[in-house]
Amino acid sequence: MLPIKTAEEPFPDNFEGVASDHLPAGNLRDKITSPDDILASVFIPMSSTAHETFDLGPLKGITRLWCGLWQLSSNAWGSAPVPRIRKCMGQHVDLGFTAFADHYGSAEIIFGQFKKSLPSPNPVIGATKWCVFKTTTPTKAVVEAAVAERLARMQTDRIDLLQFHWQDYADKGYLSALEILNDLRGEGIISAIGLCNFDAIRTDEICTQLGPGIIVSNQVQFSLIDTRPLHGMTDVCRRHGVKLLTYGTLCGGFLSDAWLNKPEPDLYSGELTPSQRKYLDMIVKAWGTWALFQSLLRCLRGIADRHGGLSIANIATRWVLDQPCVGAVLVGARLGLSDHLDDNLKVFQPECRLTHDDREAIEGVLAYSNGRKIITTIGDCGAEYR
Repeated sequence: MLPIKTAEEPFPDNFEGVASDHLPAGNLRDKITSPDDILASVFIPMSSTAHETFDLGPLKGITRLWCGLWQLSSNAWGSAPVPRIRKCMGQHVDLGFTAFADHYGSAEIIFGQFKKSLPSPNPVIGATKWCVFKTTTPTKAVVEAAVAERLARMQTDRIDLLQFHWQDYADKGYLSALEILNDLRGEGIISAIGLCNFDAIRTDEICTQLGPGIIVSNQVQFSLIDTRPLHGMTDVCRRHGVKLLTYGTLCGGFLSDAWLNKPEPDLYSGELTPSQRKYLDMIVKAWGTWALFQSLLRCLRGIADRHGGLSIANIATRWVLDQPCVGAVLVGARLGLSDHLDDNLKVFQPECRLTHDDREAIEGVLAYSNGRKIITTIGDCGAEYR
């Protein structure tokens, strides 16, 4: 049984981060809720807003729009006091946005504080990660320590969704690590296991070795600009019943009304966030030109107008949600600084349904891009990080 550290004291409101070797002290637990008890909870939004939902293995009825917390990883996106961040998380939950993707910076800790403050049982789930970037021998002790750290930071005795990233494909240790994670899942310490930025070949290899139903998701970049998941990944996901959790769907905000009819920004401008620099580089160097990108924005704006004044972001999000095997879109939020909750809700409105003509109009622009070549120029999903 994996020892589980639990935080004895809440973290202070001005908490900004903690090193892994300075986790709060706690007592070891020698007993954990059974998997059957864990899976008995039902995830129901706290508002009457009609969200589209999907099932992710044992996690049922999850909203298809998740709140991504990667912008808590650095002040480069701006910063806000932790109490304000937690308040914004509460506003998300009140509107039915009950799934959060954390792990970055102090995000796990802030999420853990927030969830612990809610009445129990509550519908909120957190997806975190274990990322292995350096050469590692994934012994049972190593894997258990990584999971225990996640548990301690999130102040919980069970991880809803643990997403696993392994940097070096030449080292097959990822298979051993996942076998051990699956053992922990069987003990009820993890509800579901997902992958993060694995390519189609390794996703197929992993799912084949572990067997059906073990891997429930793969988090990958997917947008109108980056359509690599359509070239092999969705076939693998269909075969193994895996859902895609997509990020980068709005390209750091470039796929929005804010950039319509705007000049191309300086890649090294201090006004761009790290995400925007990354996606701008892909747009103008791998996908096409800024002029073509503006044509795409105008196309999306026209579609949005025909559907009752929706936003460009709504149409870009809906396009990805409609693709094969996509479970949810992860939308980054600058909690406490800016969010687009009301606009995001429009994605679930009946008006936000793309017609055949809408799709043809979008494809008419994409046909002039190098989008289909990105899988060869950059590589399959996650290759840019390797």
